[in-house]
Amino acid sequence: MRILLLGADGFLGRHAADVLRSLPGATVLTAGRRPDHDLRLDLAAAEAGPLGEELAALAPDAVVNFAGAVAGSAVKLAEVNARGPAVLCEALEQGARGARLVHIGSAGEYGVCAPGSSLAEDADARPVGVYGATKLAGSLAVAGSPLDAVVLRVFNPVGPGAPAGSLPGRLAAELRRALPDGTEGVVKVGDLSAHRDFVDARDIARAVGLAVTAERPLPRVLNLASGRAQPVRAIADGLVAAAGFTGRIDESGAGSERSAAVSWQQADVSAAARELGWHPETALADTLRDLWLSTEAPVAA
Repeated sequence: MRILLLGADGFLGRHAADVLRSLPGATVLTAGRRPDHDLRLDLAAAEAGPLGEELAALAPDAVVNFAGAVAGSAVKLAEVNARGPAVLCEALEQGARGARLVHIGSAGEYGVCAPGSSLAEDADARPVGVYGATKLAGSLAVAGSPLDAVVLRVFNPVGPGAPAGSLPGRLAAELRRALPDGTEGVVKVGDLSAHRDFVDARDIARAVGLAVTAERPLPRVLNLASGRAQPVRAIADGLVAAAGFTGRIDESGAGSERSAAVSWQQADVSAAARELGWHPETALADTLRDLWLSTEAPVAA
């Protein structure tokens, strides 16, 4: 099986690459802006015709798209998250119509939901900002295409290698810097009272492998999450425990506007269990321990 992976350099893409390379008989090709990729590709600027020709030459059996942007201008978000998947679908129709497309969506596509409720895949999508709206547009392009395609709608991913732009990655780095001060250390964050459904990046990677190798067509959208909302404060508590930090977490800092607008998200993951045989396996405490161990301690002067 020939698998083309877009976004292999990113947080989730790196974990997925490990799983995909371990599949029996798999040849994993990568696409990205760097010259060492098998396919030089900036999906935000690609044109369907030339990309279709390149895809025909590569002849993938499956394409996994992790390419996306979580921050930046509205133009950048629209180019990467909305236009990019639409172009990819059109190019696949032209050059590799038989390939299965596994596209990575986001819980941000759902937007606001009632506290205590669980979001199934047929829930209304009401994104509250540009990021969620552009991700939804990309997912709709995939779901509405004639391809053998599935959108894996990922909730809040955490794990080793979490980027500094995410709360877990940023907080782990801040704790590393604060540790030398011991009990006097203070780490400032925003309000941590919102509830999110956290899922380990390695569990997501397993789901991608299952989606690529599924023998029958899949539903257009599948949620990937733990199925249990937890306060965002659980991230801080878990990292503090893993680090052995005895200082103080100060929640008076500036928080995420997106988090403030959506106070609760929890997924119904029964469809992924039914269609893929997938269940989240990693406890949040273990995820945060492994994230902490993956960060580098400061080098002594």
